[in-house]
Amino acid sequence: MADTTHLNLPLLSPSQAQKHVTVNEALSRLDGLVQLRLISVTTSTPPAIFDDGDCYGVPVGAVNAWAGQAGKIALALNGGWDFINPVNGFRAIILDQGVAAIFDGSDWRAGALTLTPNGAGLSFASVEEDVVLGAGPTASSSALIPARSILFGVTGIVTAAVTGPASWRIGVAGDDQRFGSGIGTGPGGWLSGPAAPVPYWADTALLLTGEGADFTGGIVRLAVHYATLEIPGTA
Repeated sequence: MADTTHLNLPLLSPSQAQKHVTVNEALSRLDGLVQLRLISVTTSTPPAIFDDGDCYGVPVGAVNAWAGQAGKIALALNGGWDFINPVNGFRAIILDQGVAAIFDGSDWRAGALTLTPNGAGLSFASVEEDVVLGAGPTASSSALIPARSILFGVTGIVTAAVTGPASWRIGVAGDDQRFGSGIGTGPGGWLSGPAAPVPYWADTALLLTGEGADFTGGIVRLAVHYATLEIPGTA
């Protein structure tokens, strides 16, 4: 039985019996692949519980029912898995990363906005971290801003009351209020610090500083929003 070129939808054969089976399979694949939502592209063990229509990008090293299917889309169908070959240019949203992605012919490019014939591209990403404040005048995130990225800004919200200072500021070493100052300490206190796009050449942490007193506790959820440039391949 032949399949269509792009979505691998099964086609009816002349004088085929049970035509409804083929039509229903094609509609199920279409339902899963249009507005493609990949639950994950890094999960290597098929989930024990799933719903028809769930889709995953199968990574290298996948096991059990996904063994030998690396690079394909695993579509939950009729209690099992159907495997579809994505083609160069397929677009999806990767739900567990919260980013759009483009398939480059061999892998899903998380965050990709553009993709040249030789694999160069522009990608956007937003990453989060909960920073737990200890006792002291400052606190730092991990290296949330990656090397060779172009930062557009930082956002955040207080999830557990910041104690100690009456307010706080956030920036980076050498510019400790780059993304905001006078930020509230109560739960729900927020910051939205857009910045003129600036390249960061090394992995960089965010720096939180108490205003008027040292921190004694609290949790702040921070998100950085940045772009990266991908170089073309040689193949």
